[in-house]
Amino acid sequence: MYFFLGNLSFLDICYTTSSVPLILDSFLTPRKSISFSSCAMQMSLSFGTGATECILLSMMAFDRYVAICNPLRYPVIMSKTAYVSMAVCSWTSGAVDSIIQTSLAVQLPFCGANIIDHFVCEILAVLKLACGDITINVLTMMGSNLIFLVFPLISISISYVFILATILRIPSAEGKRKAFSTCSAHLTVVIVFYGTIFFMYAKPKSKDSFGVSREDITDKFISLFYGVVTPMLNPLIYSLRNKDVKTAVKNLLGQKYFTG
Repeated sequence: MYFFLGNLSFLDICYTTSSVPLILDSFLTPRKSISFSSCAMQMSLSFGTGATECILLSMMAFDRYVAICNPLRYPVIMSKTAYVSMAVCSWTSGAVDSIIQTSLAVQLPFCGANIIDHFVCEILAVLKLACGDITINVLTMMGSNLIFLVFPLISISISYVFILATILRIPSAEGKRKAFSTCSAHLTVVIVFYGTIFFMYAKPKSKDSFGVSREDITDKFISLFYGVVTPMLNPLIYSLRNKDVKTAVKNLLGQKYFTG
């Protein structure tokens, strides 16, 4: 579990690093432009880390399933070779998907003012600026949504169905509470992350959508939420579910209160 949490933490750092500096630069300085190569790099990093996190969360759900439903076989099933391979698969698949989507996007012809109607170089906002046919981009995006959104979510749902069935068979209330506490943090992160990212990518937007509408503004803030707020919430959610961390926080607050 802690190995996957380490990967998730590093993912969140990469995710926010790819977007937050650009957002702050746009807000705090008069310069509102970005080079084409920098835009492509930022788009590739944010898309790749987002896709990787989708797969990683499904791997973490399987880890929780094995821990709760097959605790005696956990050291055998989740060996070092197994969980390292799962992490490598997550990172590799996210990188491959990012390279495909970004390479297809940068090959499109762009004309006009080339003004991105977004906080960052978000791939859907960039596609709206293309002058050519984006059918291939839309089709590959739909395939990416299926692989990185739908399939992992189905896998997570199946894992939690078995987890819930196992927890309900535990006779004691204390045992049920302890079993549920081992996966409640992960379930919270899944709901927050998938709830926002599904809203953005489950249905790719058309490039013919011009003008500022209520939907456009909502999309921007949803993107800002899962790009900034969600990575910030993840360590808080997991930390507050950790008994040692909660004890340390209580001791620290108690010490400050006593000193004051």
